[in-house]
Amino acid sequence: MSLRTSDFDYDLPPELIAQTPIEPRDQARLLRLDRRSGAIGHHRFSDLPDLLQPGDLLVANESRVIPARLFGRKPTGGAVELLLLRRIDEVTWQALLRGHKLRTGTRIIVNDTVSAEVVDQSSTGERLIRFNRPIDDVLGDLGVMPLPPYIHEPLRDPERYQTIYARTPGSAAAPTA
Repeated sequence: MSLRTSDFDYDLPPELIAQTPIEPRDQARLLRLDRRSGAIGHHRFSDLPDLLQPGDLLVANESRVIPARLFGRKPTGGAVELLLLRRIDEVTWQALLRGHKLRTGTRIIVNDTVSAEVVDQSSTGERLIRFNRPIDDVLGDLGVMPLPPYIHEPLRDPERYQTIYARTPGSAAAPTA
């Protein structure tokens, strides 16, 4: 059996895509599949304690979303957008970059005190970038929360973009499914 990406196309009307988190948060929708019967149930997150059975495993994602989208420019003036994916060490990050001619050796200026250099690139389009200094302490000032492309409403409260379990900084995007 061969699969094509078109096999996964479906119609999703824009009005069904939530633009802001629901309040109160425990009223978020929850889809449940009963693996024994195959029955699908529509619930609210507040129903979860009643749905769990002895022996069930519940995994909570404790990762906090970091303001991982940065904007910079090349020394020539060309705009560069950076999406930090994974911290490798104090100054090195795996990232997705948007801009023209971002080859190994390209310098990216984020502001007067922060710059980065492209040090490697993979065949998948990800790049390894090395900042001129650790950025953890200034990331909140320099970066913005990376919103999915289908979210058009501005983010009023960045804390609402976190899950209620968020503890450890590190995610480049919130779980939106």
